[in-house]
Amino acid sequence: MKLLYWLDEWLTHSRSQQQAQLPMTGGDLLDDVFVKYAFVDVNKPLLFTFSPAGTNVQQQDIDEDFAPWGYHLAKKQHVNVISFQHLGKSNWFRSRNLIFFLEQLTTLLEPFSYRLGYGLSRGGFAVGAFANLLQLDQVLLFHPVSTKNKALAPWDNRSSTELAQQFDWEGDYHDLDLGKAKGYIIYDPTNHIDRLHAKRYPELTHLRVFGMGHGTHATYLNKFGFYKQVAVDFIRYQQLDIAQFRQQTKTLRFKEDYYQSLNKANAYSEHRLGLLSKAHNILIDEKEAHVQEHQAQIDVQPLIDIALKHQDDHPQDAIQLLEMAQQLVPNDPLVEHKLRQLL
Repeated sequence: MKLLYWLDEWLTHSRSQQQAQLPMTGGDLLDDVFVKYAFVDVNKPLLFTFSPAGTNVQQQDIDEDFAPWGYHLAKKQHVNVISFQHLGKSNWFRSRNLIFFLEQLTTLLEPFSYRLGYGLSRGGFAVGAFANLLQLDQVLLFHPVSTKNKALAPWDNRSSTELAQQFDWEGDYHDLDLGKAKGYIIYDPTNHIDRLHAKRYPELTHLRVFGMGHGTHATYLNKFGFYKQVAVDFIRYQQLDIAQFRQQTKTLRFKEDYYQSLNKANAYSEHRLGLLSKAHNILIDEKEAHVQEHQAQIDVQPLIDIALKHQDDHPQDAIQLLEMAQQLVPNDPLVEHKLRQLL
């Protein structure tokens, strides 16, 4: 537990001396959890991240360059970070050694006055369970899991719940305990279990994304930078622009891949496939209206000017630019005339 010893000694210095000793990075192995940390500026927020299911790292996978889930993202935002990576598949951050570490750690973080927590699914459980202990100010949770205690969540009948019963779900930190923390919880309201878990977080701002499922579409949403952009905004500004978030999720619905992904995920439910087909047809019409609404605002003159400037030296490039302009403003007589000249 090198971090605890370092922090204990670091606290004996003045604030200016503490800052002078940064940056500091390192890692510790805590039974079945690996923790990696980077302190860069005592005046910036401290972010805690906990890994989600699907990041099934083994101890032999850890080397000097290994970074837990969320660690690199925090480093790029130039904030202080402590990232926890569970080892193995069925691991819910219930290790007594980890809990002891966190109980000691929280007493040594006084210089960091603003603390954030970020987690997805299983990692979101850990953020919620340890939020009060770590004195978090703001949290960002995706695909919520509040507990695997069957008495508290009897409706959570996922297979992961049965696997999780090998751990103690009545001892310390087995359930959400946000303390003073506020923030955001993002989930799919059509996912019955996620919706019920989310209801157990009334203190948080609820942001609903229809069709995101629980982990099923993580790769798909990542392709469009959904998780990353939301997390970056949260880390940078400690809050989300709700209007921008809703516009971002609306934009996702205009992508054909979105419905292909949803159809694949719901292939065995005729009822859901019917609903998706109806929603898809509605949005095809909505998309056409959206394009028509904005076409009048599109100025393709810069494309035309560049094409004309380079038509002699680079005719093929000029043709591509004019074809792009034609897609934006179909039936424009000037664009059609210039294309006929070059083709």
